[in-house]
Parts: sequence; structure tokens; C-alpha cells
Amino acid sequence: MNKKTTLIAGIVIVLLAIFAATAFRPAAVADQAEIVETLPDEVSVEEAARLREEGAFILDVRQPEEWEAGHIPGATLIPLGELPDRMDEVPVDQKVVVVCRSGNRSAQATQFLRQNGYHLVTSMAGGMNQWAAANYEFVTGP
Repeated sequence: MNKKTTLIAGIVIVLLAIFAATAFRPAAVADQAEIVETLPDEVSVEEAARLREEGAFILDVRQPEEWEAGHIPGATLIPLGELPDRMDEVPVDQKVVVVCRSGNRSAQATQFLRQNGYHLVTSMAGGMNQWAAANYEFVTGP
């Protein structure tokens, strides 16, 4: 190869590398945007109520007897110990607010779900104790 052919080949390689890097950029940017959209580890009961009004999935991880004593209308009960076997009941493409009595189990459930691909999940600080203290609606019974 002469110098001119080598120079042209080098330019072609550089252009191909630039094209390859930019050709796949929209998908990479979309992936980053999806990952960036997360919820904080924990939200206040006020924020949880707002998320619920906007259509968030409310996941209650308490025990059935706690649930019957009072739960958020429309919530879904999946006790923390059953969550690994019932994850298919929790939507991955919808905001999820996890609730328990005081906020400890919901924080554990939130971390577990995040480790398993759920990015739009958060724990409600203070749990049902704070929800009731703030006079938000709750229902009793099964």
C-alpha cells in the first residue's frame, strides 16, 4: 500500500468507528433515561398519597392480621416473606409504593425489588402508623 491508500484506509476506519458509536446512541440514551427514572428510597405519607392518586401500585407487605386491622384502599397484600414467590404480581413498569406498619419491612421489600429489576419502587416512611396519624383514608377487614 502506498501512503495515499493507507491514509484513505485510516480515514475510512475512523469514520466507521464514529458511525458505529453514534448509530447505536439512541438506544443507549433510551436505556439511560429508563434507568434515571427512579423513585427515592423513601417517600413521606403525603408523597405516597399523591403517588396513589396518580395511579401508583400500593404494595402492603404486612401480615394478613395487620392488613385486616387497616389498609390503604386499593392496596395489594403480599406479606414480605411471600414476596420472592409472588413478584409476578407486582408491576415492573408502574410506580410502586411499598407499605408496612412502620417503614422497616417496606424498606426491605423496596431494596429486594430494586435488586430484582424494579426501578420505580419506593418505601412509605412511617408506614400505616403515619398514614393513619395523618388522617388518610384506610379500610378494615379482608
